[in-house]
Amino acid sequence: MESCLDKLKSMTIVVADTGELNAIKKYKPTDATTNPTLIFKATQMPEYQEFVDEAIIYGLNEGGTNRDLVVSKTVDKLVVNFGHEILKIVPRYVSTEVDARLSFDTDATVQKARDLIKLYEQVGVIRNRVLIKIASTWEGIEAAKVLENEGIRCNMTLLFGFAQAIACAQANVYLISPFVGRILDWHKKNENRDHYELNDDPGVKSVRRIYNYYKKYNYETLIMGASFRNVDEVKGLAGCDLLTIGPSYLEELKNDLAGLPRILSEDSATDACEDKRVTLNEKQFRWELNEDPMSTEKLAEGIRNFSLDIINLEKIIEQKLPK
Repeated sequence: MESCLDKLKSMTIVVADTGELNAIKKYKPTDATTNPTLIFKATQMPEYQEFVDEAIIYGLNEGGTNRDLVVSKTVDKLVVNFGHEILKIVPRYVSTEVDARLSFDTDATVQKARDLIKLYEQVGVIRNRVLIKIASTWEGIEAAKVLENEGIRCNMTLLFGFAQAIACAQANVYLISPFVGRILDWHKKNENRDHYELNDDPGVKSVRRIYNYYKKYNYETLIMGASFRNVDEVKGLAGCDLLTIGPSYLEELKNDLAGLPRILSEDSATDACEDKRVTLNEKQFRWELNEDPMSTEKLAEGIRNFSLDIINLEKIIEQKLPK
């Protein structure tokens, strides 16, 4: 009998939301996505210390006597080491994130993405197998526009609001990752509610709205729901282009033999979409984001947290460097 995971894979591309290689091997996703938090956790595991050691050797060779440069080069090599290993398991793409501290610097984001792609190419990975993850700030979206024109595909992360989704589609980015669970978290806290029924879940409703809008107006940008708080949120987006799912929910889906109806489809998107087509310039984007307190707060929070994980990773590397 088919599991819910098998059924989901028949209508949606399933992506593993982890940097842990054994979990990826177990659930056999099509793609995998990492972020600084996941890489930081993985580097604490003894089985991955060889990745860290190899990256440090690279950083020392590239950074010379400049200790800050050694650390920066080591971090870049480390995330690519993990991505390279992941690509030996998954058949399609791995997502690798740009340093979140560059989220408001278009030029620096572009350069960091190019550096990461160069590292991948040095180990024999073609750029078409890598998605560069960038925060969905205006500067990040502008950087993605440049990179997409160079054949570097982008995965726009930390996306919470409709304005961010519209701007990403206008930039013709390859993929967006709306954060379902973090949207729910904000509404629970600010509305003082412990529970939402699935069809009232603000994160699920947000992704459904974006999906229907993109399909109705024929945008090529793909939607990958991310950051889930329960397995029902995953089921509530069955049919979405992609879903990136953590190991615990993949296990639940694997063990669930109940039916799984398709919720989202291109055929039903036109009737389901209630939004008129909108075009946003920078001023309009910033205003719409400002008027959406949930998106504003969660974007800022996400950038801070991912930045902190990078800083913590750098501290670990610093401690491992020769004195």
